[in-house]
Amino acid sequence: MSSTSRAWIIAASIGAIEVLKDQGFCRWNYALRCLHHHTKNNMGSFSQAKKISCSMVLVSMKLMTDQQKMKHSEESLRKVMYLSCWGPN
Repeated sequence: MSSTSRAWIIAASIGAIEVLKDQGFCRWNYALRCLHHHTKNNMGSFSQAKKISCSMVLVSMKLMTDQQKMKHSEESLRKVMYLSCWGPN
């Protein structure tokens, strides 16, 4: 890439950044305001989120114990099948 094309790319990039600054897209307060507005509209209160997260933890723990029980029973069945087929007669 030649130096003139690099210079044009840099100039265009700087121009685009300046336009975005003028429109407010590159300002931190604009981004923080948008984030706050989105969070406020789409999220419940902290206590509500805490209740949901606690219940989700309990559900996931129950699922994990159920999966462990299922895995243990499958291993036991596999061992019984192996011993019945290949064990001493």
